[in-house]
Amino acid sequence: MKSIVLTGAKKFEIQDIPKPRIQSDHDVLLKIAVVGICGSDIHYYAEGRIGDQIVTYPFTIGHECSAIVEAVGKEVTHVKPGDRISVDPTISCGQCDQCMTGRTHTCRNQKFLGCPGQMSGCLSEYITMPEKCCFKVGDNISLTQAALIEPLSIGAYAVSLLKNKKPKTVGILGVGPIGLSVLLACKQVGIESIFVTDKIDHRLQEARRIGASWTGNPDRLNMGEEREVNSLDVVFECCGQQDALDQAIDILKPGGELLIVGIPESDRISFDIHLLRRKEIDIQNVRRQNGFIQTAIDWVQQGLVEIDFMATHHYDLEQVKSAFEIVKNYRDGVIKAMVYPAGIEVKPCEQERVTG
Repeated sequence: MKSIVLTGAKKFEIQDIPKPRIQSDHDVLLKIAVVGICGSDIHYYAEGRIGDQIVTYPFTIGHECSAIVEAVGKEVTHVKPGDRISVDPTISCGQCDQCMTGRTHTCRNQKFLGCPGQMSGCLSEYITMPEKCCFKVGDNISLTQAALIEPLSIGAYAVSLLKNKKPKTVGILGVGPIGLSVLLACKQVGIESIFVTDKIDHRLQEARRIGASWTGNPDRLNMGEEREVNSLDVVFECCGQQDALDQAIDILKPGGELLIVGIPESDRISFDIHLLRRKEIDIQNVRRQNGFIQTAIDWVQQGLVEIDFMATHHYDLEQVKSAFEIVKNYRDGVIKAMVYPAGIEVKPCEQERVTG
């Protein structure tokens, strides 16, 4: 089968590698339909690492995907060949102290699709995953939508972590796919006053269209002087930037909540400890999605949230480097680039592929 392999910083090769086989009675063989390129994939592509997770070349990345079931192990009962699924990229052990207390996303023996040192990614024609990671989607969900379920589930999980379950004012700093997913989740749970910042204007336009009540570009505004965006109950930091973290502390009210969703490029971040202490800001880190895949599927299946707009660019396997470059450099109005490893045709209701 064909697989896209990182062979160095910003270097891809299409290689023929053995097709994976079912190894366990609970395994599912998947033909990959659509792969979404995530910000973490860009880190591995451009820098070869995220913190202490360092790529050893050659390596296949990618973790956001939809697929069609090709074959199943003897004990698989929830999916069958031909089913269309959204993939949970996290394989947890189910036995450690974290799993036993419902924290499968911080499993001590976790394996994650496309994560160095854990398991190869989904930028291939086929992969195998345990049955528990395979979530069947209805016929009214497209394969492209199914690949967008994983980032949407992160937004759903992030909003579920709020201690203040009914905040009056929420800020989202950075509205790439994850920030937009947080915005969709905020709207879904009934939060009305949502203030959004980003340095890319077309993303602000999309945020406004799907429900943001205020949008602003911090490169053109002095946020400290924007009366509407001060004394917020909650801020979600979704871009992994130090200046956004500083801004979050400034615009939060005393006793407010800061949820850190973005992945910083640097190994360390800092805060003005005196301002943080005087305001008694509550800081919550957000890691992945912890069981919210089905929630995200239900939202889309029931027509409660719109996610199609995030899939702005579409590529075949041979064009994957172009896809990564356009995402890395924020070109051409990109929000999310989608790759089609196995050449499966999208349904007529989906956007046609852009090839180039």
